[in-house]
Formats: sequence, structure tokens, C-alpha cells
Amino acid sequence: MSQVSKYPISKKIADRIFEIFLKTFVKIRDKQEANQFISDFLTPTEKIMLAKRLAIAFLLEKNYDYRAIQKIIRVSSGTINSVSTTRQLGSEGYKKLIAKIIKEEKLVDLLETAVVKVLSAPAAVEPKRGTWTYLKRQLEDTKKKNRKAF
Repeated sequence: MSQVSKYPISKKIADRIFEIFLKTFVKIRDKQEANQFISDFLTPTEKIMLAKRLAIAFLLEKNYDYRAIQKIIRVSSGTINSVSTTRQLGSEGYKKLIAKIIKEEKLVDLLETAVVKVLSAPAAVEPKRGTWTYLKRQLEDTKKKNRKAF
């Protein structure tokens, strides 16, 4: 478990450090840069811990019950309750971020559905047309696998 040093610092210094910390996150522009920073900045345990919290918040927003979340994410009900309480009583940070993720997810679903329909048209006209049928199946399989992950 992470710990804070027993040697206190002034509020002014703590506020300035936190400001720099937040600006650092805001300046990250792409996935590779974020991955490099997170890999250097956090321990493997901290990465897993934070990722699980976000996943819990996401699943709670999708109305999964505690038992399902425990089974999927492999966390205790106490951890789920902590994230749930923070989502309900916190400063809306979880809710805003999860809303963005869900909005993006819906856009991806919409695009995948459109692509499947486009690929289905030639497959329907010529059922034995290998490339179109193959692409359609690949896309449908990928979509199913992504849904099973969450």
C-alpha cells in the first residue's frame, strides 16, 4: 500500500507540487507518451490499483452489481464500496471521465455497426465471396470479444 512520508511539508509547497503534478497529466498528448510516463512514474502495483478503480467506476456506471464486479475485476466489496462512495459524494471527477469513456464507446459501437452493415451488403449479394465474409466475421468476433471484456 502506498504511504505518505511522515515528514510534513508546508501547505504552500504541497499545493505547488500538486499543481505541477496536475499540469504534467494535462500535457500528456498521446497513448505512447502516457504509457511511458505511467510506467516510469508508478509501480506495477500502483498501476493495477488505479486501473482497477477506474474499471470499478466504469462497471458501476454500467449498473453492474458488486458480485459481478468482484468476479470480473477480482477486488473486495470494500474497494468497490470505496469507489462507489467517492463517485456519489466526490467532486464529479469519476462521473465526468466515465461519461467520456461511455460516449466514446457508443461512437465506436455505432461505427462498428455501420462497418458491419457495409460489409454485409456484398456478402449478402455474393455469399461465397471470401474476403467480404471474412472481414465481416472478423469484425463481429472482435466486437463480441470486446463486449466480453466488460
